[in-house]
Amino acid sequence: MSTAPERGRPRGFDTAVALMRAKEVFWKYGYEGASMAELTAAMGISKPSLYAAFGSKEELFKQAHRLYAEQDMAYTRDALEQPTAYEVAAALLRDNVRAVTREGTPPGCLSIQGGTACGAGNADISAYLAHSRLAGEAALAARFARAVDEHDLPAATDPAGLARFVMIVAEGQAVHAAAGIGREQLEQSTELALRAFPQPGAEH
Repeated sequence: MSTAPERGRPRGFDTAVALMRAKEVFWKYGYEGASMAELTAAMGISKPSLYAAFGSKEELFKQAHRLYAEQDMAYTRDALEQPTAYEVAAALLRDNVRAVTREGTPPGCLSIQGGTACGAGNADISAYLAHSRLAGEAALAARFARAVDEHDLPAATDPAGLARFVMIVAEGQAVHAAAGIGREQLEQSTELALRAFPQPGAEH
């Protein structure tokens, strides 16, 4: 009696671990800077295995970025749940400083560094990351609009403009962290930015 052949071959690696390692490579070098040789070496797999498991370098990057957003940027979602607009901004900016200077991970932010130096051939990656950042900014603007309705922010506040201000500070923190600026210096800048944040009753 013959037995039917097994369908496919089991992967000889843990895809979750491999994806985590790919995330670190992309975080450190960006999309274009991360070579296939560096990726496969870090992931402990061959190039054919990478393609078989993830489809392409672009898809691998997108999966790595989604993992980064889920794990390393969870603080941004937590910040939106803070009871006041000021506390939202303070939590986001202060936690962002800790995130972009965390020991054991590359300095800076994968969402910023991943596609800032992409050439025309990889413009889709830059657009993908820009869309992701703008989605976060839109969520922040919606939270600030709610704060205006609840009289937690002055009625004259522009929620979209305020959200853009906070995101520019956060993204600047990431860029400076990648350039070697330390946590203490970034915390000083954060507190200066928070002094400019509008307070209830401060109509202009």
